[in-house]
Amino acid sequence: MDKPRQKSPATALPPATIDMIGEDLLFNVFSKLPAVDCAAAACVSRSWNVTITRLLSLPKLSSAVSLNPSLQVAVNDVIDKVLACPIRPQFVIASIGPAFDLDEAHRLIAGRFGSQIPVITSISQGIFGQNATTNEFEEVQWDTFDDDDEAHADLGNEIHGALLTVGFLPGLAIDLIPLSRTLGNQVLMIDDLVLSVRERSSSRSGSASPVGILLFSDEETDIKFVLEKFDYAFSTETVIVGDGGSQFLYRGEAAINPSNNKAASSAAVVLLFSRDRGKPPGVGETQFHVMLSTGISSIGPTYKAVSVRGRSCDYSTWLTAKREAVHGSLDGQTILDQIYDELGGHNNCPVLYIGVTKRRKCSIGQEKPSWISTHEFHEVLSGDEEYLYVHGVGIRSGDSFRFYHASSDLARASCNTVANNFRHLKQLLNYECDDHTNSNGVATHKKPVFGGIMFACCGRGKLFFGEPNVDGSPFLEKFPGVTFSGTYCTGEIARADLCSYEQGSQEHSSISCNLHVFSTVYLVMSYTPPLPQH
Repeated sequence: MDKPRQKSPATALPPATIDMIGEDLLFNVFSKLPAVDCAAAACVSRSWNVTITRLLSLPKLSSAVSLNPSLQVAVNDVIDKVLACPIRPQFVIASIGPAFDLDEAHRLIAGRFGSQIPVITSISQGIFGQNATTNEFEEVQWDTFDDDDEAHADLGNEIHGALLTVGFLPGLAIDLIPLSRTLGNQVLMIDDLVLSVRERSSSRSGSASPVGILLFSDEETDIKFVLEKFDYAFSTETVIVGDGGSQFLYRGEAAINPSNNKAASSAAVVLLFSRDRGKPPGVGETQFHVMLSTGISSIGPTYKAVSVRGRSCDYSTWLTAKREAVHGSLDGQTILDQIYDELGGHNNCPVLYIGVTKRRKCSIGQEKPSWISTHEFHEVLSGDEEYLYVHGVGIRSGDSFRFYHASSDLARASCNTVANNFRHLKQLLNYECDDHTNSNGVATHKKPVFGGIMFACCGRGKLFFGEPNVDGSPFLEKFPGVTFSGTYCTGEIARADLCSYEQGSQEHSSISCNLHVFSTVYLVMSYTPPLPQH
């Protein structure tokens, strides 16, 4: 009789652990964690640390809006939202409504981020972004009207809210540099600022011209002179955008007062983006792309300033002018009557500006001066039988100028042009696809757009177009699901030239225009991954 067959002992299986699910699946799990939990998970094991480091090396722009009337709640809402996913913050930009206290808001926001992270907090004219609670895009312009009841009602009486934007841009080093005043706050140390930017960019990248400059200016500062120097000093490849007039506070390594550790304020502050030549291997490159939607149209002939009186006491200029084929100087009333006639009468007159073309010598420090040409806008205040009165100074006898008026139709058409440009940009960035090679046999990759920031004139928005979200729609439609936020401001900064406003000769492309009115500036961020390792 055969003996019963004995079963061989079962092979002991190794204990199941989360590491057995594979690195790619683990990567997806970590990508769903809040930023704080993800940072804690990186301390669990070496393999987790490697996976999370790879996750945190990807580009990220995160933003959120809260319209809660409580400052504390609004700040908590937006911070919790932007940190709901893994991110390694390199910079923080916040914008609040006029009902909130700037000092307290800045303290609350800066206190939630590491002391070495640059933080800029400002009071803007309005905000645009994704609501932290509903995830719907909100366009809110603060109700700051004093005597326009209709506008007051249309804006919904909003004076509170907060927008927070946090970013990590692979391949870029980020610094914060303030613009100081001296001699009783009357003189701007512009040359010192330019030299500091050059020095910091050179130390970071080996190039005196940075990749980008995000500039925030105090509302009392004439930022035109700063932009003139920047345009002269830095390569045309350097992107320069920002808000040309707001209240702001900042915190950064160069901006903290060691005596009391309080955030400093200044005439302006630069958020500097330099190519990081010390970046670790396996990190790609971040690129900036800028689009401009204009909203003013030229009207009337070209004039030339004759008698010019700049008045620093009320920051205005009084001038007379002449035009071709007309003998003698023209006073302000005569000039304005001609413009009003072309617009269909005084009752149809919108806000007017003159765009002045200026040719000046420019230099930095002890450098040899060079000639530059700029186009700058001055709001028209009034005119009488003696002078035309405009806001701002810096106009000289012999400068030529044209009149411009705001046009919602032109602005809407310009937004459509920007949308088409976004479509072309998207096609260009996606032309090189994963797992393909070019004619040289080199592997190529997609270059995704991962974020966008908008600076729009406070004169645009719902009241200007008759409906909300016109300014934001070009980006939202072409890059759905991509982080996008923005502010409404009183001076939109973007490097451009006169061709943006005038169809003409090649000469216009050599005339820079960097501070705009009734415009919207779009800063788009894309990422080029590193080439695969073989």
